Amino acid sequence: MRRHENKQTIITLKKKKKTGEKISAITAYDYPTAKVSSDAGIDIILVGDSLGMVLQGAPDTMKVTVEEMIYHTRLVSNAEPISMVVADMPFGCYHVSPQQAVENAIRFVKEGGAEGVKLEGGRKRFAAIDAIINAEIPVMGHLGLTPQSLHALGGFKMQGKVKEKADEILEDAIELEKRGVFAIVLESMPDELAGRISEAISIPTIGIGAGKNCDGQVLVFHDMVGFTDAYIPKFVRKYANLYSTIHDALRNYIDDIRSGNFPGDEESFHIKKQL
Repeated sequence: MRRHENKQTIITLKKKKKTGEKISAITAYDYPTAKVSSDAGIDIILVGDSLGMVLQGAPDTMKVTVEEMIYHTRLVSNAEPISMVVADMPFGCYHVSPQQAVENAIRFVKEGGAEGVKLEGGRKRFAAIDAIINAEIPVMGHLGLTPQSLHALGGFKMQGKVKEKADEILEDAIELEKRGVFAIVLESMPDELAGRISEAISIPTIGIGAGKNCDGQVLVFHDMVGFTDAYIPKFVRKYANLYSTIHDALRNYIDDIRSGNFPGDEESFHIKKQL
């Protein structure tokens, strides 16, 4: 991968936290979205296992495989983005043993081109996180609503509303920093809790449905640009409506074919010239 002069790394991201500069992150899954995200100046591209829902149409992320995640991580890294490329480790690939976790994390770096990996969970995942960090692979944590724990949580529900649970999440965040993670995603938790965590640790917090008190924010690319007509969480802000734009373009294309307006004389000339 070609190294850009303004390439984002664990060092530049920590500097942003220190200076108070907000961090931008996007969840993307392929070369075109990675390329445009990088050109726009996004700091982190997270290759999320949410592709199970966004690209594959599944109701959750549970069936996404390591091979699928490595494939999409490679597509993103092929864009040689200035953004730091972080890959989600899917359900089941780091839960059995620390050795399993390291072996799969290495695959993400060697085969996918990832510059870091993300693991969900706190104290239950410390051993796996320790092992991966000892292998000198950067790790991003993920606390609050952890989609891979969907069944244990009883659904996609906000976490940390009860004091005892909020305190546990805060304790896990502090311990994750001590163990060497370079950043933590905070998902679907009260603003006040996200603020407490962001103040308590010196590494960046990246929020998704966790309010404005985080050091950065992440959204799914397809949600943010309106490239879907499916349900979108309330915390998502749509900056475009590409679904409608593309739908209209396709309807115009169909109408032109049916009316004989496409191809026109100019397009036909170019086709004959190529032949």
